[in-house]
Amino acid sequence: MTRLKGLQELFKRYRRPGDIVFAWAFLAFSLFLLSQLGSQAPWKSGGKTFTQPAFWPTVSIALMAFFAALHLISSALSPRINGRWTEVWDWVRSVEYAGWFMAYVYTVPQLGYLATSMIFGVLLAARAGYRDPKILMSMAAMGATIVVLFKSFLQVKIPGGAIYEMLPTTLRSFMLTYF
Repeated sequence: MTRLKGLQELFKRYRRPGDIVFAWAFLAFSLFLLSQLGSQAPWKSGGKTFTQPAFWPTVSIALMAFFAALHLISSALSPRINGRWTEVWDWVRSVEYAGWFMAYVYTVPQLGYLATSMIFGVLLAARAGYRDPKILMSMAAMGATIVVLFKSFLQVKIPGGAIYEMLPTTLRSFMLTYF
């Protein structure tokens, strides 16, 4: 026989480490979005409320801020669980790879697709803990293989690096075409 849950049991809150930090961050983000609505989603004069371009963004972001505030209140009222900063540090560590990707995207126009792919392949392998020179060299070779595959065989148009401008004319056109 199944047991029916009461209303309090049904809505019981199970707090996790780092929950209060997430609640504060999400409330701040939703309030920031709410503050930007006036310039990003204008209200047109003379139209019906439900047909306004700003109506649904306003409703959704206002509800987002409301529920973020409720989440913050429930997190503040829940018993504290140890490990908050360990959890937050895990979030920060996961964002590190987005930083690596942004550095890669920024570096490609300067060094070119070939050099950047080889360098970042080696750096990310070293960051992941691989220190054997054979593995690091294979990562550089893998970067070169991927560049040749994308630029030569698949004809993916990727802009050349600024460093290619220092090469002699014939070598520069070859590097721009294939690497």
